[in-house]
Amino acid sequence: MTVLERAKDVLQIEIAGLEHMSNQLDSSFECVVDAILNTAGRAIICGMGKSGIIGKKIAASFASTGTPSFFMHPGEAFHGDLGMVRPEDVFIAISNSGETDEVLKLLPFLRDNGNCIVGITGRTSSTLAQASHYHLNVNVPREACPLQLAPTASTTATLAMGDALTVCLMEKREFQPENFARFHPGGSLGRRLLGKVSDEMITENLPIVGSNAPFHDVINTISSGKVGLAVILDSEQPAIITDGDLRRTMELKGKDAFDSRAMDIATANPISVAPEVSIQSAYKLMDDKYVNALLVFKSGSLVGLLKK
Repeated sequence: MTVLERAKDVLQIEIAGLEHMSNQLDSSFECVVDAILNTAGRAIICGMGKSGIIGKKIAASFASTGTPSFFMHPGEAFHGDLGMVRPEDVFIAISNSGETDEVLKLLPFLRDNGNCIVGITGRTSSTLAQASHYHLNVNVPREACPLQLAPTASTTATLAMGDALTVCLMEKREFQPENFARFHPGGSLGRRLLGKVSDEMITENLPIVGSNAPFHDVINTISSGKVGLAVILDSEQPAIITDGDLRRTMELKGKDAFDSRAMDIATANPISVAPEVSIQSAYKLMDDKYVNALLVFKSGSLVGLLKK
């Protein structure tokens, strides 16, 4: 079997595993979603080894989409971190075999503490599955590993189960892009939805040119400003000249274009926004008006430029 054939075989095995898991999904899934939604606590994800790595991703997905959650390493939990577990927390334990010793050691405490226990395993008859209030079955027919040793299809199934929980919880919470942006202020979505024009506008070395400036001065101003336009403020109404205006004038007039003055080629009353407008709204305005820059005015004065 070639490398490419082997790669396709791996993907097909994992696809088959996901289909198998999907077909065996039952009402326990709905119960888990309801338990997480209705708790006054958090969803704590716990797992060892590869299951722990998947658990970290699930916890991160929960936390970023409106479900308070964090990952707890079972070894650290057994040596003191269980002090962070409150009775109202939903405890989600991941173990493909359902017999991971480090996880099973936590069960007596969780039962005594009154926690809702969710087991995610590949064996319904396992100790963890039987000890859980709700069990999510991530059983797959076989691993993609040719030795049937390295977790492959099983970890993919567990990851997909976590994604299914995440999406269902998002929908139940009516989680919106604005909510997502609050938890991702450093990302592009966060900047667009939470940021204001004043946060991103250019305020220094604005490319301002006089209305009677000669053509070559307009060219120099646009070039030095590096935003593709020049602004005229000394006329009755503000106006702009874009580098496209320069090209069109030169195509139309040829060498006579250099006899033009700034106001001869300017567009009056350009589109503008206020600095307190959201970045998202400003970018939408650019898209709707087919422009890539906006003038920013406050109390009638130009205070900046927003460039897409």
